[in-house]
Amino acid sequence: MKIASNRAWLMTLTLLLFAGPTLASAPLQKTQGPGYYRQMLGDFEVTVISDGTLPFNVHQLLTNTTPERIDAALERAFQKEPVEFSVNAYLVNTGTKLVLIDTGAGSFGPGVGQLLGNLEAAGYKPEQVDEIYITHMHGDHIGGLTRNGKANFPNATVRAAKAEADHWLSQAKMSAASEQARGSFKSAMAALEPYIAAKHFRPFDGDVELVPGVRAVAAHGHTPGHTLYLVTSKDENLLVWGDLMHVGAVQFPDPAVTINFDSDSPAAVRQRAHFFAEAAARKYMVGGAHLSFPGLGHLLVNGGGYDYVPVTYSLPH
Repeated sequence: MKIASNRAWLMTLTLLLFAGPTLASAPLQKTQGPGYYRQMLGDFEVTVISDGTLPFNVHQLLTNTTPERIDAALERAFQKEPVEFSVNAYLVNTGTKLVLIDTGAGSFGPGVGQLLGNLEAAGYKPEQVDEIYITHMHGDHIGGLTRNGKANFPNATVRAAKAEADHWLSQAKMSAASEQARGSFKSAMAALEPYIAAKHFRPFDGDVELVPGVRAVAAHGHTPGHTLYLVTSKDENLLVWGDLMHVGAVQFPDPAVTINFDSDSPAAVRQRAHFFAEAAARKYMVGGAHLSFPGLGHLLVNGGGYDYVPVTYSLPH
């Protein structure tokens, strides 16, 4: 009996020594790390800044397709309704200029408005931004320009296509628009007002180089002045394309699919076809406002559509 009792005591001691402390269950964190990603482009440093994400029911948004085709495309990409849209902005440090392409959604909705915090986490302050280039004046691209009526980027000059400014900043066009559409005009006017008042808003006309290495490229269709920006350094190119497309899982394999945000859907399809083909043929890196963060990759032709190949994660060097 004594031997058995000693064995039981030794087993108990061993379990106590090696079991370690009992830990309480850890709570779910439900956060991500700071949303920025850097990629060298020749001598330029490109930092993608996440403004956050927004869920969209794409069945209600996509046109020139069917619910069955949408669902099949989403399933192939391991996605389902609602689709989570990234909202990306692109910060280009040329060595002499700090250029921000689009500014995120601001207070557009829950899940966004992270641009300024992520910009500072990436090592920059809003006061350091020299130029802001707007692809178009929908709220999820200009919402980060202001907060409570004040410019978030007090030293920056804001540039956008004249055709875009002439549309969204026109009182006459707003008055002629539907009641539902007038909100987009009002948000554009409010976002640009402090920059216009400070004489920091300079529209441009046509395809022009705005600073050395960054060129505006007209792609009107999604909006009247929708513009892409081609960033070039040492024979390397990045085409930042704003809303040339929205739902990669659906529109890469079928670029003819449109979205009801388009001002001119047939023109938007023509622009998408042209610039998808150009990006694939010239092996441009592409950057999309609503591609899954960090929204950088390349296109490969696949039949009548394209495959999207995201960049490989790397540290700048």
